Amino acid sequence: MRYISTRGQAPALGFEDVLLAGLASDGGLYVPETLPKITPDDLRAMAGCSYVEIAYRVMRPFVGDAIDDATFRRLIEESYASFHHDAVVPLKQLNSNHFLLELFHGPTLAFKDVALQLLGRLLDHFLKQRDEKGVIMGATSGDTGSAAIEGCRACENLDIFILHPKGRVSEIQRRQMTTVKADNVHNIAIEGNFDDAQAIVKGSFADQAFLHGTRLIAVNSINWARIMAQTVYYVAAAVALGAPDREVSFTVPSANFGNIFAGYIAREMGVPIRQLVIATNANDILHRTLASNDFSRKELLATLAPSMDIVVSSNFERLLFFAYGCDGAAVRELLERFQKAPAALADAPLARMRELFSSATASDDTILNVIREMFDRTGEVLDPHTATGVYAAEKCNQHPDVPMVTLATAHPAKFSDAIVKAGLAEPVLPLHFVEMLAADEYYDVLPAEQSAVQAFVESHRH
Repeated sequence: MRYISTRGQAPALGFEDVLLAGLASDGGLYVPETLPKITPDDLRAMAGCSYVEIAYRVMRPFVGDAIDDATFRRLIEESYASFHHDAVVPLKQLNSNHFLLELFHGPTLAFKDVALQLLGRLLDHFLKQRDEKGVIMGATSGDTGSAAIEGCRACENLDIFILHPKGRVSEIQRRQMTTVKADNVHNIAIEGNFDDAQAIVKGSFADQAFLHGTRLIAVNSINWARIMAQTVYYVAAAVALGAPDREVSFTVPSANFGNIFAGYIAREMGVPIRQLVIATNANDILHRTLASNDFSRKELLATLAPSMDIVVSSNFERLLFFAYGCDGAAVRELLERFQKAPAALADAPLARMRELFSSATASDDTILNVIREMFDRTGEVLDPHTATGVYAAEKCNQHPDVPMVTLATAHPAKFSDAIVKAGLAEPVLPLHFVEMLAADEYYDVLPAEQSAVQAFVESHRH
């Protein structure tokens, strides 16, 4: 299995090198040169299999010969042993043909655990083989940071530095990161927004001289292994609902576009996915692009769904690459225009996207209404991100005879302020969360300046 850049100018790499590189040398994102296929017989054979077994079968072709079978299976088993539900990602029925896929049963109660528990183990495995050390830099709008720290805190060959926008993540999200006391874990509160933090990380990957030869590694969703691992739960959910003999649709609360792009990959591999619905909050670049071809930046708005508060969706580049017929030059030209001014997609690529994708955007008032209404109708308490998904699913479902699955991306207890604002009782915190709220915090506040962050990273490596 070889991987190529969405911008067409970086050399093709194998799985191990892609995992350790994160961003391609030309600034693009890696995607498989050819996608493995899942046949109808493959899907039927997965019926009744454990999540670990499905994960092994789906991801094995992406890894190629980079890891032997026994080691890869062990890493998968270890990754999901920490989840608090035997099904790992259980389905819950909302009505006759609408389901929630609960992705929040991992150690940090957010969907990012599904990929990051595996990614940390993969990175440590390869670095140990190479007798190397690595530095992880990541930016988080809420959940990625804590999931990355949880996935990497025990890694012997990694130092991890997570940037979050000061005052713009929930208290629980912050404390999940800042109460981890480990020599290789460093939290940085940036005096800016998520996009400032993301820009610092991207700039550091573009110029790594400050590390004097130590490898810099990405764990946010630009890393292909994140997409690979997230593809699995689309397959598992589809099989549980009758694939290949029954189609299924998915709605995904979307910000950086990695989660829903994994659904696109599952469909391209052969999973019978009829419709993919993009759900956004007021930061709606994905909705505007799809609905009215308005591919432009807008001012960042703080919302009740903070993990989706971003201006630029990094992984959208991967979908653009496929929509533009794998033409890296065309993608590069479009993104260069986008950096300078509002841009528009060409007609044919946009039409291809619209064949599969629909979208809707939910205001804060809509989010609160959905939380109230779904509790009244079903007794389910939705976190605000999942509420955007439920709203978009009900608004955009073009095929009511096809099961619709909304991805539930976080436990409601992580966003109790929004739940209470909707008029519901404060969600009960898991015991380890209660203990976390009383624990000491460890983090540093830095200006939103690349040089300041790089100097901190260089001086705090161990």
